[in-house]
Amino acid sequence: MAADDSDRLHHVVINHERQYSVWPADSTTPAGWSPVGFTGTLDDCLAHVDRVWTDLRPQSLRGPGADRPRDTESD
Repeated sequence: MAADDSDRLHHVVINHERQYSVWPADSTTPAGWSPVGFTGTLDDCLAHVDRVWTDLRPQSLRGPGADRPRDTESD
């Protein structure tokens, strides 16, 4: 990023796995990502992501039983 990017406006975006990122507000949001409605400086957006993205696992790993260890023993 350029040195002056700290004042550039960014959007917080999310993908189908509920993973967050930031994207320059003056650029087209990439395919597969959608704005969440928060726009600000890069630092503001990163702080917002830190507050809301508390479980870094992809959505597909957060379902019922996803956090239980797999049974590797056979009966």
